[in-house]
Amino acid sequence: MSDRAQRPEEQDPREGNTSLAGSAYADPIEASQTLEEPLWAKRWRWTKRAFAAAFGLLVLLFIWLAFTAPLSKSLEPLAPPQLTLLASNGEAIARNGADIGPPVKAAELPDHVKNAFIAIEDRRFYAHWGVDPRGLARALVNNLGDGGTQGGSTITQQLAKITFLTPERSLSRKAREMLIAFWLEAWLSKDEILERYLSNVYFGDNTYGLSAASMHYFQRKPENLTIAQAAMLAGLVQAPSRLAPTRNLKGARERAERVLAAMVDAGFLTEAQARAVRPAVLDVRKDEGPPSGTYFADWALPQARAALEGSYGGGEIKTTLDARLQRIARDVVRRAPLGPAQVALVAMRTNGEVVAMVGGKSYKQSPFNRATQARRQPGSTFKLFVYLAAMRAGLTPETLIDDTEITDGGYRPKNSGGSYRGQITLKRAFARSSNVAAVRLYKKLGDKAIIQAARDLGIKSPLSADPSLALGTSGVTLLELTSAYAAIAANEYPVEPHAIPLGTPGLMDRLLSPKRSLGGKVHQNMLTLLQATVLQGTGQAAGLAIPTYGKTGTSQDSRDALFIGFAGDLIVGVWVGRDDDKPLGGIHGGGLPARIWREFMGEAIAGARPEEPVEEMIINEETLGNDIINALPPVEIRGAEIELGDTPRVRVQTGVGGSSIELGVDRNGVSVQPSQQQSPQPPPPPR
Repeated sequence: MSDRAQRPEEQDPREGNTSLAGSAYADPIEASQTLEEPLWAKRWRWTKRAFAAAFGLLVLLFIWLAFTAPLSKSLEPLAPPQLTLLASNGEAIARNGADIGPPVKAAELPDHVKNAFIAIEDRRFYAHWGVDPRGLARALVNNLGDGGTQGGSTITQQLAKITFLTPERSLSRKAREMLIAFWLEAWLSKDEILERYLSNVYFGDNTYGLSAASMHYFQRKPENLTIAQAAMLAGLVQAPSRLAPTRNLKGARERAERVLAAMVDAGFLTEAQARAVRPAVLDVRKDEGPPSGTYFADWALPQARAALEGSYGGGEIKTTLDARLQRIARDVVRRAPLGPAQVALVAMRTNGEVVAMVGGKSYKQSPFNRATQARRQPGSTFKLFVYLAAMRAGLTPETLIDDTEITDGGYRPKNSGGSYRGQITLKRAFARSSNVAAVRLYKKLGDKAIIQAARDLGIKSPLSADPSLALGTSGVTLLELTSAYAAIAANEYPVEPHAIPLGTPGLMDRLLSPKRSLGGKVHQNMLTLLQATVLQGTGQAAGLAIPTYGKTGTSQDSRDALFIGFAGDLIVGVWVGRDDDKPLGGIHGGGLPARIWREFMGEAIAGARPEEPVEEMIINEETLGNDIINALPPVEIRGAEIELGDTPRVRVQTGVGGSSIELGVDRNGVSVQPSQQQSPQPPPPPR
């Protein structure tokens, strides 16, 4: 094949080829006429582009407004509405939030009520399209003069500002305000705009909306307001905090006179009608309702508002609080000899319903909730998770563990009081709160297993992955700990503490529930450990007439003292400590917290109070080594004789609690008789 055949672009253009090479043979005059575009076509093309760009901007603006200024938002209250929390029996326990009345209807309002606001705030309301050019000019002058924007806003702009925008003063915010005002005018009627404005505007005294304000100041519905009352309320909108008539009646009345003059200027009133108006007289009633806050109410309020999300105005919601148990908790705490220490108490059911809560000695003096907000060291109450991990790993309460001093490794904790018992069961180690046993379990099981046990039971606070964790050195809240013990009581975890009843779960809820069981064997082992603490260990002061389970806890240097336990379906946690984190000076988990716990449970549960007063032999786990033996009177050995031969005999002279005796052991048995030797009086037992 020739080179010419291989390069078709060089073929003769007269043969119809339209290649670049052939284009050189085209008529230049004809080509120039074809490429030249008429002027009108150019203008039309640019006009279309401008229209397309404008349309695109309009679409973007529409999308922006739809997301940033949804019309439904203008129907929402500006502040959290007043909410009354009720105990489970319907008793009001707290009321919190702004006083927000129901939305008003323009058609139901008298003309003089609507005209009072229009005259003083936006006289040309029915004539403009959301922005009043005269008012805008005045606002621009003010902005150039002092750097802010004052006046000039129409009612529509004010609705846009209070509903969608922040209170900043700038030209950019003013521009957004104007755009939203046009948006509102395009989609809402004038009466709808006025209704939403009057239903949301602030009138002082924590009162929002005309309905709430007319009831608060005059005990009247908006439909029954007089001219004087309407004028006073319309005058408050400019500066509601400063002009609130409950604090500044003179200023509010002076402002009302200006409203009446504006109504005359606008033609809404004659001068004679305005002169005949007498100053409005207030009718403000004293609020005799429940307090605005309590420890429980502050914790429950966010949950209650979430449950009523989307509602307008005030409302009531029933909580899980048991009014009887709450009174018992307050009374028990009030009687406790706390001195400078603070106290917290949480009581809940096995399903997580919190039925009583005390966050301190006095909410009025300190609203800080030590039950839900304070993260303090739980001490030995944290050993619950160490032993749960051990039971999960296959150990049992009868498994033996070494309760001797730790002499290797960098971390060498000691038992409180320096008491060690050699090989003991896990049941005894838990009951006597052995520190070295807990640390040995930590090293044997590993930090992951113990932290996982804590997480499973609902502990969300940060936990340190080191051996001291076994002794409760990581701070947690009392509410977290009590919920964890509730999981043991319920044999189901996690138990989520809540203040609003959840209702009965349906079949699908139960099938999809993340809750899991500890398992029968693990659960029974944990109950055995917790009951041993009350029957044989450091928690004897908490003993009841019914099966009782619990654990004492005392942090380093006795800065925190706790008892957490359960009986029946009631789980209660008690914490005692100082806000300045100073030592408590002799208070420990098996003492005052256990007694507070027992007093509360004895009154809360029928038949739980012991028939005979508990003879309290307080086992101070911090100074006596958590061993009952250490709480007995001291035994002093004064002399011993061992006789060998045909009749071996051992004679020991000793003193017990100040009495001298002679103890003999021979083939005939044991003999005890008063010692013939007088000995000095032994020292008193340690306190």
